[in-house]
Amino acid sequence: MTARPVNPILKQALELGPTLLFFLVYLRIKERSFEIGGTEYSGFIVATLALVPLLLVAIAALWWLTGKLSRMQVFTALMVVVFGGLTAWFNDESFFKMKTTIVYGVFAVLLGGGLLWGRSTLEWVMGELLPMRHEGWMILTRRLALMFAALAVANEVIWRTQTTELWVTLETFAFPVVLVLFLWVQIMALQGYLIEQPKAD
Repeated sequence: MTARPVNPILKQALELGPTLLFFLVYLRIKERSFEIGGTEYSGFIVATLALVPLLLVAIAALWWLTGKLSRMQVFTALMVVVFGGLTAWFNDESFFKMKTTIVYGVFAVLLGGGLLWGRSTLEWVMGELLPMRHEGWMILTRRLALMFAALAVANEVIWRTQTTELWVTLETFAFPVVLVLFLWVQIMALQGYLIEQPKAD
């Protein structure tokens, strides 16, 4: 099913908005604690609870506007709901922090597993969006699998050794920026493998 065209600014707002709102809410209430149902919760956990419905609304809006969701969007939303729920249930912020490690780790395993079979999972997911020869997809998949593995390890080290505020900042800004820049550099480096589309007369 082909996704319906949608305003790119609106699409970006729906994709990035929930995470940015989580960051802003956390900054505002990070020093506070809240008693809910007789249990005391930190500002971080309350901000996490606020993220879950925001993300679900954004995902629903994306689906309604475009008629399609990527597997990555669905998987990430599922992880946020599951680990956000575990964070609230056990009143332990480490569950939500581990979510990032698991998401990046799963992506690394999926991409690496495909490579073991001589296939590019990335090509299967994004082949229609970026016409490129199979050799190029294999190179990109290998590099991206290593990048996801590195991000998973980095997340584990950071949340276990640094402050929650630093982790939230890196999770919101640094990890996504690093990933986008990495992909941009790789696509530029793999220009020779791109397939040029025939020009219309």
